[in-house]
Amino acid sequence: MASSAPTPLPADAIQRVLFIASTVHIYNIPPLTSNKGYTASTWTADDNKRQIFTGRLRVIETAVPLPKDAGESLSTEILLEDPSTGELFAKAPYTDAGAVEAVLDSSRFFAIRVVGDGGMKATLGIGFEERGEAIDFGICLQESRKVLGLETPSEKKSAAKAKAEAEVKKDYGLKEGQTIVVDIGRKGRRKAGDDDAGAERSGGATTASFSTIPPPESLVNGDGGAMPMLAPPRSAQDVRAEKRRSRGFEPVEKTAAELGFDDGEFGEFQ
Repeated sequence: MASSAPTPLPADAIQRVLFIASTVHIYNIPPLTSNKGYTASTWTADDNKRQIFTGRLRVIETAVPLPKDAGESLSTEILLEDPSTGELFAKAPYTDAGAVEAVLDSSRFFAIRVVGDGGMKATLGIGFEERGEAIDFGICLQESRKVLGLETPSEKKSAAKAKAEAEVKKDYGLKEGQTIVVDIGRKGRRKAGDDDAGAERSGGATTASFSTIPPPESLVNGDGGAMPMLAPPRSAQDVRAEKRRSRGFEPVEKTAAELGFDDGEFGEFQ
């Protein structure tokens, strides 16, 4: 089945390649006999006698600007081409989700609805050699359905649910009756009940809890810090007396006359 050349596009049209697979097998499949769907096992039986072509598959998105800046018209097509010459073999306009159907018995095969000259339609089977390529093809079509507005009812429901969940704002505020307890980890901290009991024992006066007892007001300097307590310096007389006691001598107080001195002419030793 050969198709005519692609319709010429306006000069300002933009095309993007959304997906490409270098090798796909194309089958002439029998008419659908069950509402359940297609099965690939009937295409590949009898030594692949239903295979008619091996080519390249591309998914093309075309954007054509509309007049008077009214936006752009988007369309997506699946092209089956000769891998050597690029000649178009068949094309499938992706105008609804039913244009491509996954088979029931394999993840690598699909049934696509192609449109030929004069608008004639036929359903062909395609098969990818790698499962990864088939998965990427399915994801590409899913994204195209979102852009073109061709999502199935189940996809719309899932998208609406995901959007609603994303828009839900979490409320981190305190509800009525809820409280927050903050523990700053201070050592020696007492509970509120202990403070009340202490206040009762002290005649109603409540004091703050400290890990150490604060210094008295007389030892607090002007900056609020505790002043160091230093012993007063000892006199030289106290030092000599201590040395004498350490040597076994007791200090004895005697007058100058008893020590063999006279009073002097002017009474210097009185």
